[in-house]
Amino acid sequence: MSLCLQARNLACERDDRSLFADLDVDIQGGEVVRVEGPNGCGKTTLLKILSGQLGDYSGALFWNGRPMQDVRDAFLRHLLYLGHAPGVKAGLSPLENLVWYQALSGERSSEDRRLDALANVDLAGFEDVPAGQLSAGQQRRIALARLKLTPRALWVLDEPFTAIDRNGVAALEATLLDHARAGGSVIVTTHHELAASPLLRRLPLGESMQPSAEA
Repeated sequence: MSLCLQARNLACERDDRSLFADLDVDIQGGEVVRVEGPNGCGKTTLLKILSGQLGDYSGALFWNGRPMQDVRDAFLRHLLYLGHAPGVKAGLSPLENLVWYQALSGERSSEDRRLDALANVDLAGFEDVPAGQLSAGQQRRIALARLKLTPRALWVLDEPFTAIDRNGVAALEATLLDHARAGGSVIVTTHHELAASPLLRRLPLGESMQPSAEA
């Protein structure tokens, strides 16, 4: 399917301060778009607007050329959003957390697929350990298992590399690029410097508002 998320003349204020204005965004299939800028410039706010979680802005959103308000349900069926916090339940095991995620979103899957998703993020052997007993990086991996478990074309990821070790960082970078190569799209904020790739594009916020291609 075609994949195109657009924002036109986007503007947002917080506490009488403009975060961004006159911002145009074009997200196509086959690319990883890194939103970057200094702390407080509105990166997380932009991700929440683009993922339909925040309505306090001016401008217009479009999904595959149609106004977002007309196709919101179709858009949400293609969206996977992971926020800055892992969002795991400490009293539930990794396996139970995945069941909980899927119940919230109305998804169905087999336990074998959930186990495979956890193994994919190096949590094999920890499936039944309460998440509260795991490290911050392992808790992050529980959330990242959804990238394998939930097939969605558009990934919107806020600081997904937080607390991940070096091997996990390399594996996650590869996962993002593989998703783009398969025709999906990724919008990501991260303090981690992503490796140069023809699939990577930068979207700066703050002083410069013009998107630039990765050199």
